[in-house]
Amino acid sequence: MKALLKLSTLAAVVALGGVFAAPVTQAADMNVTIVAGHPPVFRWVKHLSQTFIPAVNAALEGSGTTITWSEQYGGALAKVGDELEAIEEGLAEIGLVSSLFDPAKLSVQNVTYFTPFVHTDAALVAAWMDQLQETNADMKASWAENGLEYLGGAIGIDDYLLMTTFPVNSIADMEGRKIGAPGPAVNWLKGTGAVGVSGNLTTYYNEIKTGVYDGVIVFASAALPGKLHEVAPYITKIGFGAQYAGGIAANKDWYDGLPANVQKALKDAAIADRVAYHADLDASVSKFLGIMQSQGAAVTEVSPEMRAEWAGGMDNVAKLWAAQLDSEGKAGTAVLKSYMDTMRAAGATPVRNWDQE
Repeated sequence: MKALLKLSTLAAVVALGGVFAAPVTQAADMNVTIVAGHPPVFRWVKHLSQTFIPAVNAALEGSGTTITWSEQYGGALAKVGDELEAIEEGLAEIGLVSSLFDPAKLSVQNVTYFTPFVHTDAALVAAWMDQLQETNADMKASWAENGLEYLGGAIGIDDYLLMTTFPVNSIADMEGRKIGAPGPAVNWLKGTGAVGVSGNLTTYYNEIKTGVYDGVIVFASAALPGKLHEVAPYITKIGFGAQYAGGIAANKDWYDGLPANVQKALKDAAIADRVAYHADLDASVSKFLGIMQSQGAAVTEVSPEMRAEWAGGMDNVAKLWAAQLDSEGKAGTAVLKSYMDTMRAAGATPVRNWDQE
C-alpha cells in the first residue's frame, strides 16, 4: 500500500507538468520496516541489527536523509517463508527472504539445495550466488515477478550435518527413521530408507523432543543456538555441503522510488552484511561443534566411502529440478551448469557432478 501511494503521488506530479524527474521519496525522514521470520538468536537475523542497519545509517550521514527502523523479527510480522509476501504487499519495505522456503516463487535461487555434496565453503557459495542474482536473467526475473528488488546479503549456510536421537554408523541405520529437513533438502534422504519431512529451525527442537522426528538435517551454527544437541545428541558429519538460503530484498516499487544515494546505501550495506555474517559464521562453526560435544553430544564423520554411497544412492535431483524449470520456460539446465562449473573452477571436487550425468 505504501508503495502504491508513492507511485500515485509520482503520477500526479507528472500529470501536473512533468517537471520533476527525481523520485518522489525525497523526505528527510523515512520510516522503514524490516522483517525476518527467524528470531535474532540466529546470526543472519542478528546481522540485520548489527551490520546492515548501522551500515545504511552511516552511509546516509550528512545526506539530509535519516531512517527510523522498525525491526520485526521472529514471526512478529511474518513467519518463516512468508517474508516475500510481507514485502511484496508493502507490510514491510525490506526483509530477509528465505528462498529456501519459497521454492515455487524463487525456484531458480534454490540451485544449491539440489546439488548437495559439492562445496563446504559457505562464504564462496554466498559470494557467487550474490553475483548470480545480478547477472543471471532468470535469477533477476524471479525477484521482479514477485515485486522485489534483490539487495544482496546472501545467507550462506555452513556444511549441513545430520543430528539424530540414535547413532548413525551406516546408511542402513536410517531405515524407517523420520528426519526433518528444510525444503528441498528432503531430497537428500532419498535412497537411504529414511522418511523425509519438511520442516524448519523454529520447530525442530519440540518436534524431536516429542518424537515427531528421529532427527534433522541442520547446520552447526544454528544447532547450538537452537539447543538441538539436547534432544538429538548424535551429530554425524555427512558432508552435504554449504548452501545458499536467501538474502535481503526490498519492495521494488518502494525501492524504485528512492533517491539514488539511498539505493546505493542499501546495496552497499547488504555487501557489508554478507561479509560480516560470513566472518562471524567461519569463526563459529568449529567452536559450536566443540561446545555441543563438551555438553554431551557425540560428533562423528562418515568415511569417504559412506559419503559416496549416500550421494550415489540419491536420484539425480539436480537434473530433475533443472528439467522441470526448463519446462516452465526458465533456464534450469543453464543455471545448474553455470553453478557447477563455477564451483569446480573455485576448487570444489563434487562427490557427484550432477550436471554431467
